[in-house]
Amino acid sequence: MFRLDADPALLLETDEQHQLRGVLRDLLGETCGPEEVRKQAGSPRGYDRALWDRLAGEIGVHGLALPEDYGGAGYTFAELAVAVEEAGRVLCPAPLLSTVVLAGQALLGSGDRRACERWLPGIASGALTATVAGFLHPADVTAEPGPDGWVLRGEADFVPDGAGADLLLVAARAPDGERLFACEPDGATCDRTARRVLDPTRRQALVRLRGAPAEPVGEPGRAAGVVDVVLDAGRVAVAAEHVGGSAHALDAVLDYVSQRTQFGRAIGSFQAVKHRLADLLVEVEGARSASAYASACLAAEAPELPLAASAAAVACTSAYRLATTEYVQLHGGIGFTWEHPANLYLRRARADEALFGTGDDHRLRLAGLLGLTGRTG
Repeated sequence: MFRLDADPALLLETDEQHQLRGVLRDLLGETCGPEEVRKQAGSPRGYDRALWDRLAGEIGVHGLALPEDYGGAGYTFAELAVAVEEAGRVLCPAPLLSTVVLAGQALLGSGDRRACERWLPGIASGALTATVAGFLHPADVTAEPGPDGWVLRGEADFVPDGAGADLLLVAARAPDGERLFACEPDGATCDRTARRVLDPTRRQALVRLRGAPAEPVGEPGRAAGVVDVVLDAGRVAVAAEHVGGSAHALDAVLDYVSQRTQFGRAIGSFQAVKHRLADLLVEVEGARSASAYASACLAAEAPELPLAASAAAVACTSAYRLATTEYVQLHGGIGFTWEHPANLYLRRARADEALFGTGDDHRLRLAGLLGLTGRTG
């Protein structure tokens, strides 16, 4: 069991994780430049299918945190966090968060071996994309038993990557309480409309279910617990993405201020700029530590996961906001243009601030978990 007083060495990057990071950085650096990201995000699919297949087939990213019984590699979320961080560094628009993290953790957390055997191998191989509905935002979906099995009716909004997912894992109200259902959507019983959102690299959709066939996943009464764990896994993954994006912004700014000159000197030599960069470095390193701890808690299924996930959400969101702000401002006029990639990172940072709850939401949650709230809350 991972504990607050555990060996700090557990937070250090292993040799395997270091090698994985290097391989991913090379591959994503070749395939996810700013122009390529814009092109992919604007395509009908929203991401590069060839890259998706390479991530799954050549490197095995999709199955890193999945058991070998279900086609995975049998590692932990700590290894998957490395991949997610590198994807966040280049704003890779592939549906890793929705498919591998959210849907994968939902299936594992359900304890339904039949469902895991049916769908997890497809996720691990890259053949199947999936997402969750009614997890991040309340949904008005009901499940009804019919002569041929269960059907779903209602709608869920702002479903991550919901417009193109092959599998939907839906939290729905059933006669015996809230349950999880797996739905393979078709055009006859499911309408999916892409939403216009701030971050084009993180697509969301409105999903309307009109008697869509579905299969129950897990036992009745376990849905709320599964949703809670999945949301914390999403917070940990997004925190890792933010560390990657913040590190990119810091590197890009350092490179620019080392070359840009004013009054015959590199602007990076000005004391005011040095102070801003020092403050940013402190924020990024603090976020990195919070993210590593949260990933370790999730990997070890530690009871501190809710605390660690919200702490990482606060630290990493704050660092990413500062990093993207400095990314724009310290690049001067060019940083404010659409042609420069800084705006893509700024959009991701701002949109993600509310994805799994705002910073204030997480501070209130932390206060409750630590017993710091009063009688009025």
